[in-house]
Amino acid sequence: MTRTPTPTPTPSPTPSRTPSTTGDDDEARRLAAVRAYHERTKHGYGRFARALGFLDWDSQPDPFRRYSGAPLQRLVLPEVDSRPTYEELYHLGSISPRPLDLAAVSSLLFFSLALSAWKRLETSHWSLRVNPSSGNLHPSEGYLLLPALGGLVDGPGLFHYAPKEHGLEHRASFAPADWARLTDDLPPGCFLAALSSVPWRESWKYGERAYRYCQHDTGHALAALRYGAAQLGWGIRALPNVVDEALSCLLGLDRRTDFDPDEPEHPELLVAVLTGGAQASTADDGSWVPGERGIVMARRARWLGRANTLSPSHVEWPIIEEVGQAGARRSGSPAVATPRAPPRHPVPLDRSDDVPPAGRILRQRRSAVAMDGRTGMTRTGFYDTLARLLPSRSAVPWDVQTWPSFVHLGLFVHRVADLAPGLYALVRAPDRLAVLRDAMRDEFPWERPPGCPDELPLYLLAEGDVRSPAAGVSCGQDIAADGVFSLGMLAEFDAPLERYGASLYRMLFWETGILGQVLYLEAEAAGIRSTGIGCFFDDPVHAVFGLSGRGFQSLYHFTVGGAVDDDRLTTEPAYPDPPAPT
Repeated sequence: MTRTPTPTPTPSPTPSRTPSTTGDDDEARRLAAVRAYHERTKHGYGRFARALGFLDWDSQPDPFRRYSGAPLQRLVLPEVDSRPTYEELYHLGSISPRPLDLAAVSSLLFFSLALSAWKRLETSHWSLRVNPSSGNLHPSEGYLLLPALGGLVDGPGLFHYAPKEHGLEHRASFAPADWARLTDDLPPGCFLAALSSVPWRESWKYGERAYRYCQHDTGHALAALRYGAAQLGWGIRALPNVVDEALSCLLGLDRRTDFDPDEPEHPELLVAVLTGGAQASTADDGSWVPGERGIVMARRARWLGRANTLSPSHVEWPIIEEVGQAGARRSGSPAVATPRAPPRHPVPLDRSDDVPPAGRILRQRRSAVAMDGRTGMTRTGFYDTLARLLPSRSAVPWDVQTWPSFVHLGLFVHRVADLAPGLYALVRAPDRLAVLRDAMRDEFPWERPPGCPDELPLYLLAEGDVRSPAAGVSCGQDIAADGVFSLGMLAEFDAPLERYGASLYRMLFWETGILGQVLYLEAEAAGIRSTGIGCFFDDPVHAVFGLSGRGFQSLYHFTVGGAVDDDRLTTEPAYPDPPAPT
């Protein structure tokens, strides 16, 4: 295997790697590393984060991970147009939980991590997935830790999801007694799912900024899993306090001989899947961890398969490994958990015949490549969309997030009927209004827009045509100006990092990914489209809103509007020949 030499680094504020002598010193070093990475990977006018600057098509990574020697069990495809409806997903308790069996597992994956279509342009052919990804590069990999299931294997094990085949690869077999000890304090019928990232898939195109994209892709995948579970009547809880080393062991990612050394796969997040519904459980606040039980189980497992090599050559980006190590959760990292919020009362369930099936919305999600500059939205529809973005531990998908919410929205509103165009702010945690207001421009009036529901904390900051600044700060992309609205996700940054430690850096991006997934689905349900914007000029975005320093940072952008389709592209079914069980 050839390896392209590491590009010569430019000067950066990367902190010293002098060994620490205390836990506090180590955490301070890690915090300095993630802050330095964040500053170094900002885009700005006349300066982009470091990347190759061209696409080396000969080394393009394979988008599909497979494990040679691991038996593959293809799954039967579920129906797309059956109940529940899309609106029912948002009403906890309205869907009776499905029993845990192989058909239900197939449905969970089909509506969250599977292929959604194939696209063709002349001789080029590529796939799309239910879970979106930066550049359609898909660094995220999905795993399930399952008990014995009829039609799969006789005992508990670890399974890797193969989206191209819609199948499960049997990666490891666990001793039943070890599995029983691991899950003893979880609810009956609970199993575990996990997400990991292969940073090389993103850095091949995006260079040093790739770590950011891996993290908000993790958030998208987490939200996609939550929606997929909701249509089964199941609950999901993220378990962010699991130490990365333990999760790596559970997933076999620490088995070095099973992977190409130039293509490390990083553990991201473990989640508990509650097949009895979204009931209270020991995993409810995210504090459950496998601990030594999981490591012992993995060490005694029978492992199968070796990961395929994704590229014949690679470019090394050392800073991605450095920030990955700095942001990893370790033993002794500050715990994150958030108490269950009071129930939020959703709008009455719409049971009319024209409400689309949930499966259709989940699987038809697409990223717009251009907006028409004409399509608008009603004011009520705009407010309803924003209401779905408010965090609540009693609402889908936000009940999956078991760490505090720190992300707010700075909106560029262009085409909402009976609403003045201009800059707006959505304060997603009402008790943070004063903090955000004090951080922004003094001249902003913070006026409540007409007809805005009392429970929606939306504020007008400046009235006027904001299409030019919207496109300008989004790397000059017209798509940010030609939609109904676009937005920047403004995260509280320094204060939460100081409180919760460097491992919270990933979680800030995960939250933006969850937000993005809601925007995608709400746009689809409204008959329009959305797309994530990873290229934006970080500090110029802050300047638009009067933000300075590191109190707030923009982590992800989005735009929503009427899509312009490319007539040159043809769409083909994701699975033209339904796979039969083997």
